[in-house]
Amino acid sequence: QVQLVESGGGLVQPGGSLRLSCAVSGSIFSINAMGWYRQAPGKQRELVAAITSGGSTNYADSVKGRFTISRDNAKSTVYLQMNSLKPGDTAVYYCNAAVRYNSGGVLYENWGRGTQVTVSS
Repeated sequence: QVQLVESGGGLVQPGGSLRLSCAVSGSIFSINAMGWYRQAPGKQRELVAAITSGGSTNYADSVKGRFTISRDNAKSTVYLQMNSLKPGDTAVYYCNAAVRYNSGGVLYENWGRGTQVTVSS
């Protein structure tokens, strides 16, 4: 069974920074794309940033230039560095990873439980 455990959320003032981490564990063959999503109260979950196994990235327009996604394949961990945070970034942030359980197997999408990020003065 795959587990995704997020950490690094919290309360920060506008203009501040936070770094989220998500470690993937379990009996898996490989991890394909990894990403961060967020969901604010009353809104749909949205993609924040994603990164492929080769390191290609894409970002939501609202976070471009402020957030940076990275991954450490040796540690099966994905990170989200968030700078110049705004109140509009307040949400629960979820980690996502597409994994294969065996060579040539299909990709399965897995989610973490989420970590709260609150940007407020």
